[in-house]
Amino acid sequence: MDWKGLPPLASLRAFEASARRLNHTAAAEELGVTHAAIAQQVRLLEQHLGLKLMTRSGRGMALTQEGAFLADHLTGGFGQIATAVEKLRNEEQDRPLNISMTPSFAVSWFMPRMSSFHASHPDIEVHINPTAKLIDMAADRIDAAIRFCQLPCPGHEAERLVEANFVIAGTPELVGDRQITGPESLLDLPWLQEAETREVERWLIDQGINTPPKGLISEMPGYLMIAALRAGQGIAATTRFFIEDDIRAGRLIVLFEETGEGARSYNLVTLPGAQRPALKTFIRWIRREAGTA
Repeated sequence: MDWKGLPPLASLRAFEASARRLNHTAAAEELGVTHAAIAQQVRLLEQHLGLKLMTRSGRGMALTQEGAFLADHLTGGFGQIATAVEKLRNEEQDRPLNISMTPSFAVSWFMPRMSSFHASHPDIEVHINPTAKLIDMAADRIDAAIRFCQLPCPGHEAERLVEANFVIAGTPELVGDRQITGPESLLDLPWLQEAETREVERWLIDQGINTPPKGLISEMPGYLMIAALRAGQGIAATTRFFIEDDIRAGRLIVLFEETGEGARSYNLVTLPGAQRPALKTFIRWIRREAGTA
């Protein structure tokens, strides 16, 4: 079909409303425009087609044979469009919220608070996608992601959610009495890393070290990494608030800590554009929980 030959959509919509109501004034009220605008659009459509579509009949309008033919097809066509749009809108509104976050954040911060969201909003279904890998939020239909990174996040809307100092930590037994003079002092120790991240390599590069640790780097889901760290199976690059209680109790010691300008945080990341009501509700809730509301 040659779509270029179609009349302007505004003219078709104005004519369809007028034909259905047989009154320019009623059509103008329906579409939220003026009587003059409707009359002009109908005239433009008649000029485009080279046909008379409507005639005046008393205080109203009457359709010509050609006008009745076009109006019937337009009403059916616009009706199909409205049905399709409403179906998509309802499906989108009813779709569960898809929230992506790292497994360690999910276990250590989010899950203990999730019951309060369900208690306040039992009608909103939330699906958690626990992964540390980079995702395409649009393609994967992710409504929001919580990511440990530095702001800004190009192409996305992002805001600081939870302050989180990045630390290198280990058990006193594993570290022993070695002298820690710099990151090089740790290269012969086993390292633990959350799967689907490159936190160890990135941190070492930031410290000016381009050679990998001599010890084994074991990758595992974040919650298992924290358990392995506490068990003394290696040192780990992690977030301080995940292990704050262990640090205070002396079960873990901080070997290095990232603070000040350039420090990372857990950020709430969304796509630009309009947000459905369920997502707005979730964002208000998580801001309150994080103390940023």
